[in-house]
Amino acid sequence: MIRFAALLPLLPLVLPLALSAAGTMVWEMSTYTDFQRGRFEGVSLSRDGRLVLAPRLETVFSSDQPVIWSLAEAPDGSLYAATGHRGRVYRIDPAGKSSLYFTAEQPEIFALALDAAGALFAAASPGGKIFRIENGKAAEYFATGARYVWSLAVGPDGALYAGTGDEGKIFRVTAPGKGELWYDTGQAHVTGLALDPQGRLLAGSEPNGILYRVSARDRAFVLYDAALPEIRAIRPAADGTIYAAALGGSIARRAQAATPNAQEAAAPAAAVSTSITVSADVQAGGLKPQQEPAKPQPAPQVSAQFTPMVDIAGIEKSAIYRINPDNTVETLWTSKEENVYDLLPAAGDLLVSTDLNGRIYRLAPDRKTTLLAQTNEGEATRLLRGRDASVLAATGNLGRLYRLGQSAGSSGVYQSPVHDAGAPARWGSLAWRASGAGEGVQVAFETRSGNSARPDKTWSDWSAQLTRPAGSAITSPNARYIQWRASFSGAGGASPVLHDVSLAYLPQNSAPLLRSLQVSTQVAALAGKGAVAPAAPAAPASVYTVTVTDSGEATAAASAGTPTQTLERGISQQVQLAWQAEDLDGDRLVYSLSFLGEGETQWKPLKRELHENAFVFDAEALADGKYLFRVKASDREANPPASAREAEIVSAPVLIDHTPPVVTASSPRVSGKTVEIDLAGSDTASPLRRAEYSLDAASWVPVEAADGVIDSARENFRLRIENLAAGEHLVVVRVFDSAGNAGLARVLLSGSE
Repeated sequence: MIRFAALLPLLPLVLPLALSAAGTMVWEMSTYTDFQRGRFEGVSLSRDGRLVLAPRLETVFSSDQPVIWSLAEAPDGSLYAATGHRGRVYRIDPAGKSSLYFTAEQPEIFALALDAAGALFAAASPGGKIFRIENGKAAEYFATGARYVWSLAVGPDGALYAGTGDEGKIFRVTAPGKGELWYDTGQAHVTGLALDPQGRLLAGSEPNGILYRVSARDRAFVLYDAALPEIRAIRPAADGTIYAAALGGSIARRAQAATPNAQEAAAPAAAVSTSITVSADVQAGGLKPQQEPAKPQPAPQVSAQFTPMVDIAGIEKSAIYRINPDNTVETLWTSKEENVYDLLPAAGDLLVSTDLNGRIYRLAPDRKTTLLAQTNEGEATRLLRGRDASVLAATGNLGRLYRLGQSAGSSGVYQSPVHDAGAPARWGSLAWRASGAGEGVQVAFETRSGNSARPDKTWSDWSAQLTRPAGSAITSPNARYIQWRASFSGAGGASPVLHDVSLAYLPQNSAPLLRSLQVSTQVAALAGKGAVAPAAPAAPASVYTVTVTDSGEATAAASAGTPTQTLERGISQQVQLAWQAEDLDGDRLVYSLSFLGEGETQWKPLKRELHENAFVFDAEALADGKYLFRVKASDREANPPASAREAEIVSAPVLIDHTPPVVTASSPRVSGKTVEIDLAGSDTASPLRRAEYSLDAASWVPVEAADGVIDSARENFRLRIENLAAGEHLVVVRVFDSAGNAGLARVLLSGSE
């Protein structure tokens, strides 16, 4: 029998042998999805996964405000930009000179609109007031009575429409102070307004994401009821097609609304300071202010921040729909990663602005996307077609206005995502495939590396430029993480085209990991026997055969004697070693097993060149005593000898004990019907654990030690049997050691009736 002595815990002993890689790995980037995860500066990503110089992106205006909410262009080419969170409107003249045009008492101006005369309307919130600014002079035009005015639109007849919240009403205003409720959506907010080619009003709402066509007072038709809660942008096309962007999964919206900051308060008074948090989380229901209780202050002061997005796995953040003139609807694009803020039809394509680094995409009629430009701001909030056919993009997190030119820029930089080699690695070469190179048109590479997941000051500097496309040796220090960047140079409108990039490296060969080692026993049938004692085997030819008839009389051929049947031991014990091992590099492991007996100094081999995670051997191959078992794992079959690594694990001490205790019994002492017998048990390998007796082959009855506890290698017992019937009786005593071996003694009690 085998017993486990819990003297030592299982301790994995990792033995490092070498620091080389298991094999060369290659990091390749060649598809749209691969490149999309990088950082773009003046570089575009085509839908077929090609990097080229992007249209020229120049900064037209940079405010000192966190966000530009709305844009409008005057007939003379001047631009107006409404900002948050100080309620300012800026004017940028055709020469690019900017000036502060209007400041409201309210912190946010979410919407702008221009009438036919060039007068500017600005909607200030909270408070829901609309101002008309002409020739630099502002006057209150109409008070909606709502908290917020989210959108404005000027109709063909010069009437001003205002979409409000938080009661989801649309007002029609025809003159200063003269307005009427045009349509009540029953929604919380009217988040977008536009006019179709027939001059009919289009309105988008939140929280049910409904797109309305309002044809007259109190008359509307639902063009589409989106699955997402907010219609953010509405863009009619000349052919009657309507494009709409919807935002935010409803689950995400409810999660955002459950946060403590999701409460909105009324507009503050003039001499009251208000802290406003304006959420750019369109996923959670759009660009809605979230207001804290007002606190008296000596002068107005407004601070704001963008609320973090709530990401819900599996929920789409945004979608783009096309409503055809026959009212059929098609979904052109969806995303679980980006929020679409605005749309702009452009020569058969559709430009799309999002919140992922302020990106601008081009969506082709075949629904394939091109990453046209990246502003590297937090959001690209608005798109506007300039009178010179250029595209203007407003941004948030830093309120800037960019112009996207029609020709490619002369330079740009693409920065790859960080690649994790999984372990410190030795860098090989960087190779790439590019076309269109020529005089002044080229692409060059640099690399940097480090051991933190995000590049920081602990990373190496960018290397010298690599110039051999077929393979340039990387000079960045060996590390776990690496990144490359490509610098594009163009000339005369020509741009290099980068098709794919590959980077070779040798990751450090990781040592095998041995998680656990378990030593256990199991029973196995002896050769030719089952687990249960079998019937007596057929006798050899030299042994007499006894045939007994049903009458009990032996036949003439019967033997003169009757042989004794021997009951053989039907099972034997085996020792099983089982272990858990893994290799982080995926190398195939080979194991060697050994053992060490108590008092011995050298490990003896038990099994070599084993690929299985278990091994069984006969327990009787080891004599009584304590043993340690060791498993060594090596990845030498998958690595050169100098690179191979191994690890080992050693078991806790294991006690092997085959020898049963010795049991002796004294002569019985009889007194009437009571018998007493003194017993002694001893074992040389392990302590005794249990003693019991059986009278006349009946059930076993426990016997107590003389000192009360059976816990040592030698124990004395006194067996007392009372009320013993007259006649002969057989008493059998057995004593077990801690390994489960049993020693027996037999006492025959004789007497007369």
